Amino acid sequence: MGLFVTSRKSESLVVCDVAEDLIEKLRKFRFRKDTNNAAIIMKIDKEKQLVVLDEEHEGISPDELKDELPERQPRFIVYSYKYQHDDGRVSYPLCFIFSSPVGCKPEQQMMYAGSKNKLVQTAELTKVKLKQILDAFVV
Repeated sequence: MGLFVTSRKSESLVVCDVAEDLIEKLRKFRFRKDTNNAAIIMKIDKEKQLVVLDEEHEGISPDELKDELPERQPRFIVYSYKYQHDDGRVSYPLCFIFSSPVGCKPEQQMMYAGSKNKLVQTAELTKVKLKQILDAFVV
């Protein structure tokens, strides 16, 4: 007598491609000469399964950027800002931010989480640090 194992078909993790026009925009953004803070906000087009441009901002502070993000939908952000080093040098690093607020639909969170690494590779963001911030909650 054999052992039969059955399993339900589970929803597979979707990894979205990056829109060609967004790839070019990110490339230009990496090499921009402007000295102001700037951001590219990206979202996933669920129907096309593509990461696409949502909004662009010039001269935007971190607080203003936070206010631009939807409260209940994930977004990817590439942020360039002025950084003054202790020795007086100035640089303009790029930060990759993955915003996934509490209250997002689980399928949205999965789609964004599954596509994050592909976007980072495609945008050639070579130095990536992941920082996870957990909301405090009462048990």
